[in-house]
Amino acid sequence: MKFLVFSDVHEDMKQINKLEKRAKEEDIEFIIVAGDFTTFNRSLRVVFKKFNSWGKPVYVIPGNHEEGEEYDNTIKEYSNLVDLHKSAVERDNYVFLGFGGDGFSRQDPEFRKIARKWYGNFKNKKVVLITHGPAYKSKLDKLGKRHIGNIDYRKFIERIKPKLAISGHLHETIGEIDKIGNTKLINPCWDGMVIELK
Repeated sequence: MKFLVFSDVHEDMKQINKLEKRAKEEDIEFIIVAGDFTTFNRSLRVVFKKFNSWGKPVYVIPGNHEEGEEYDNTIKEYSNLVDLHKSAVERDNYVFLGFGGDGFSRQDPEFRKIARKWYGNFKNKKVVLITHGPAYKSKLDKLGKRHIGNIDYRKFIERIKPKLAISGHLHETIGEIDKIGNTKLINPCWDGMVIELK
C-alpha cells in the first residue's frame, strides 16, 4: 500500500500542481491531506476541485485554517474526497484515524473522548494516526527550546502504539522524522512524502 501525504500548502497552487504530478502516478493508491490546505477557507472550492480531479480517494482533515461549517458542508460536494476528521477508515489491514483542527492546544478533551472509543475499537489493529498538530515532546513540536505539541496525542500514541503518526502545522519542523517508542512520526508539510506500508 503506497500513498502520498502532505499538509500546509495554504492554497499555493504552484505547490499543489507539483504534488498533483506525484499523486497521479500509477503507484499511488490514495492521498492524505493533513490540514491547512487553504488560508482561513479562502479558495476552499478551488482547492477541493483540484484534489477531486486527481481521480483517487483523498482523505482530508481540516487544519486550524479550515475549521467550521464551510469546510464541513463543502467537502461533501466532491465524490473523491473523504472527510477523515474524527473518523476511521480501514484500508487493507490498516486503520487510518483522523483528527484535525486546532494545532495550538496542549490538551484536547474532545480528542480524549474520541481516543477512548478508538482504543476500544482498534487497540489490536495496525493504526495510522493523522492529526493536524504534532504530539508533545518530539522533533516535530520543538520551537526553539520549547515543545509545544499536544500531550493528549502523545498519550494516545504511547497507549495504542500506531505504526505511523502524521502531523503538519509547524512550518519550522517540515520534513522532520522522529519516534515515540516504535511509532514513527513524520511532518510531510508542503513538500509531501510518499509512504509505503506492508
